[in-house]
Amino acid sequence: MGKKPTAELREERQSRIGNEAVLGYAPLPGVADEMVDTNGAIRPVWQRFFAHLSGMPEKDLTERFARADRYLRDAGVFYRAYGSTGSAERSWPLSHVPVLIDAREWEAVSAGLVQRADLLEAIVADIYGENRLVADGVLPPALIAANPEYQRPLVGVTPAGGHYLHFCAFEIGRGPDGNWWVLADRTQAPSGAGFALENRVATTRAFSDIYAETSVHRLASFFGAFRDALQGMKHSGDDRIAVLTPGPANETYYEHAYIARYLGFMLLEGEDLTVVNGKVMVRTVSGLKPITVLWRRLDSAYADPLELNQNSHIGTPGLVEALRAESVTIVNALGSGIIETRALLAFMPTICRRLFGEELKLPSIATWWCGQKGEREHVAENIEKMVIGPAYSRAPFFDDSGESVLGSSLRAAAKDSIGDWLNSDGAKLVGQEVVTLSTTPAWIGGKLTPRPMSLRVFAARTANGWQIMPGGFARIGGSDDVSAIAMQSGGAAADVWIVSDKPVERHTLLPAEGSFTRNMPGSLPSRAADNLFWLGRYIERAEGALRILRAWHARFAEAADPSQPLLADVSEYLAAVDIDTEDAVPENLLRNIDSAVYSASNIRDRFSPDGWLALTDLAKTARRFHSTVSPGDDASHAMTILLRKLAGFAGLVHENMYRFTGWRFLSLGRHIERGLHMTRLLGHMSGPDAPDGALDMLLEIGDSVMTHRRRYNVNTARLTVTDLLALDPLNPRSILFQMNEIHREVEQLPNALVNGQMSPFYREAMRLHSGLAVMTPETMGVDVYRRLERELEHLSDLLAHTYLG
Repeated sequence: MGKKPTAELREERQSRIGNEAVLGYAPLPGVADEMVDTNGAIRPVWQRFFAHLSGMPEKDLTERFARADRYLRDAGVFYRAYGSTGSAERSWPLSHVPVLIDAREWEAVSAGLVQRADLLEAIVADIYGENRLVADGVLPPALIAANPEYQRPLVGVTPAGGHYLHFCAFEIGRGPDGNWWVLADRTQAPSGAGFALENRVATTRAFSDIYAETSVHRLASFFGAFRDALQGMKHSGDDRIAVLTPGPANETYYEHAYIARYLGFMLLEGEDLTVVNGKVMVRTVSGLKPITVLWRRLDSAYADPLELNQNSHIGTPGLVEALRAESVTIVNALGSGIIETRALLAFMPTICRRLFGEELKLPSIATWWCGQKGEREHVAENIEKMVIGPAYSRAPFFDDSGESVLGSSLRAAAKDSIGDWLNSDGAKLVGQEVVTLSTTPAWIGGKLTPRPMSLRVFAARTANGWQIMPGGFARIGGSDDVSAIAMQSGGAAADVWIVSDKPVERHTLLPAEGSFTRNMPGSLPSRAADNLFWLGRYIERAEGALRILRAWHARFAEAADPSQPLLADVSEYLAAVDIDTEDAVPENLLRNIDSAVYSASNIRDRFSPDGWLALTDLAKTARRFHSTVSPGDDASHAMTILLRKLAGFAGLVHENMYRFTGWRFLSLGRHIERGLHMTRLLGHMSGPDAPDGALDMLLEIGDSVMTHRRRYNVNTARLTVTDLLALDPLNPRSILFQMNEIHREVEQLPNALVNGQMSPFYREAMRLHSGLAVMTPETMGVDVYRRLERELEHLSDLLAHTYLG
């Protein structure tokens, strides 16, 4: 008897599959489940997925999940978690099993979200425009006037292009009856779209075979349409689009950098911008350049310290003035965060009927504002079914960090006094119906377990109206408790597959054949150039310290006497730069490496994932050695390992980094620092009073021992060492080599020549280069090295004054 065809076997397995067959999965009683219908059968949209999954050994599943985790780890995906001791970067918590939703059901959800996005646009336009909703008694005045998100300076300011909202997000959940509800609206600076992309990439690494066979709607078309919409907002072809971030300390900074890199936009902070004559300009290394579209990722209040929050250190003075002049479009408009207010959910049905003459297609979670007598009484009478929380909060009830109170958890005495509390503070409170969210499968402890879930879904305004992302990301609870959905409380994130029964289009963000634009090198923001320059300096500073320490510890391992003249002399030199040889891996070395990591973290949008991984690996290894390595041979070996890791990072950068303006600043930082390093060493260790062995040690530190043997038919001497380490233009460790490279890079910088005249920085670099090029070993003495050190430091200052100010 022949074997059955694969497709027939699969259909047979799908027909037989049940809850117990799917790795022991059992839905929670009385709770809607994404995978299982009310009859306990697997929903059709899940059948193919679990037909695959149920046939896999646990070892295979574990390996698949490990692939997804490895991708996220290698890509450096993180979010910032906040605690009592501060903040720390945490690995992105992926829940490996995606959430599957039928495309037909998603069409109904999308229609409801499009209606809601239009409604939110109408509300915010009214609040900052005619204010008819308050005037006609639809909205209580207190909810607007007393709202901390109400930005009075924006009243009457119509956005360029006429729209307040361009990119929204919605927290939605499915209730016990199987229907979807909106739990919260996100219009301030919605986060998560970039993480949704990373979830998709990681999940497809785990289930590439299943994904390829399943008609899952792709995400690229959504981002492509929004990118095109933003491009259409530019005033001219020379204008720029930027993502405005609060900076690396923000919990979702990784996403800001990822989105900017993915869409090809600049990533800027408030200090990168200035307002000149009502126009927003970005400080670049070639001067001020116009910005006409800003996708902001910071809260409105912090955007302009001149007219909004005067204590803001991350905003740009004059930004509101630019909005009045309609010279810039901000996505979303400043002040739009007011419609995230939790209490407004109570009024959405009425507003929708008033403005659109129709019911909400996707209802909000039942909410009562306790500033009204009837609502207060209803909440007090039904306290067992309520969650009470702050009216002006912008977070959903499960993301409140303890600010909300579950009525059923109150003691009897507290329940008796609930009416007094609501009467005294009712205007500041809302009651919301306790929601039992549907569950979805999560891989917990080696088996599938139902966990509560909410979805974050995104809407983008495009040339054809609102477009809903065909997916998003699901927040998965860390336990059965709904409050554990928030990531700060231990929740996880899962990809969302919108599955069609028809083949889906494959989209890409790559430009069409023959259609592309090259951005000019001058688009490099000054702050990015500053970080690249100092990244180069810190890396070279760390390498210089590693080479000296390796040579010192190798000799200490032989002599075991730190008072020996050469060791004492080098220890004195190191002490002058705050490096203690008593510590095998000194703190100052760790600080230099950490400073390099910090500089790189500020330019994540311009930094390759491989380079970032190599740099953070170097930092982790150095920290480990700091607490485990002993002076002497052990330390010398540790320095060799760190040098190899550092060389790996330098090689990645050198081989892979595009020779753009940013590369030149990184290179200038390295060459200036290496020149300073060798200048100081030669000035200290090549003089006539240098201890025995100093010249040999210099050659070792300069990685030039073999070259010296080949080039000079004499033993180590001051003149030969000086010639090789100071004046040899072919030795990549020599001072003159650094000056040659500096001269070459400076020629390519913006505004190096203006109307045929050299800039002061270019002129100084030329003077230094030519002055050193005519020197001979006999003329190089301690005074010359000291002067050269001062001139190199001055050159660094001139670079900062010319390009980084």
